[in-house]
Amino acid sequence: MTTASPCSRPHRPGGPDDLYRTPPPWDLGRPQGVFRALADAGAIQGRVLDAGCGTGEHVLMCAGLGLAATGIDLASAALRRAEEKARERGRTARFVHQDARQVAELGESFDTVLDCGLFHSFDAEDRAAYVHGLRAVLTPGGRCFLLCFSDRQPAGDWPWVHRVPKADIASAFANGWHVDSIEPATIEITTDPDGIRAWFAACTRS
Repeated sequence: MTTASPCSRPHRPGGPDDLYRTPPPWDLGRPQGVFRALADAGAIQGRVLDAGCGTGEHVLMCAGLGLAATGIDLASAALRRAEEKARERGRTARFVHQDARQVAELGESFDTVLDCGLFHSFDAEDRAAYVHGLRAVLTPGGRCFLLCFSDRQPAGDWPWVHRVPKADIASAFANGWHVDSIEPATIEITTDPDGIRAWFAACTRS
């Protein structure tokens, strides 16, 4: 997840690695609950890509299910920590320094994409490039599950993060996708027991 620093009123980061100089508030040491529930329901299948994987909790969760899992991020510090976690837990997973807006450059295909907090970091132009790239790497019938800031989240904190209306998610996935569901959800963080108001979307590549 690419958003902020670990205090309750975070300062704007200067670059991807600035987010991980100290543990950020979304780095729970475990998966977000909505993704754990997906895994428990058997909805995460095949080759998995975690776009904006951070320190790798969702990649490692998928690896623990016996799935081939790859995480990409621009924060080298986060990727190093993800690799350390993989070694500590005896998990086989791959972590790649890669801009998600150019994910097609990987030259690979995946059956499931996870996005925990990356979509909302992009403006409209970058969002379009990102979703286009996801469609390029997902197999037909493959699914993307994303968790992002909602416009229901009060303004004030996290001032540089886009609060995304539900309609903007539907619009971004309008061409070449089927939007299966967009539901209210919560991004869990360590600095607030109420978390962050979010949308959880499931989209299938046509």
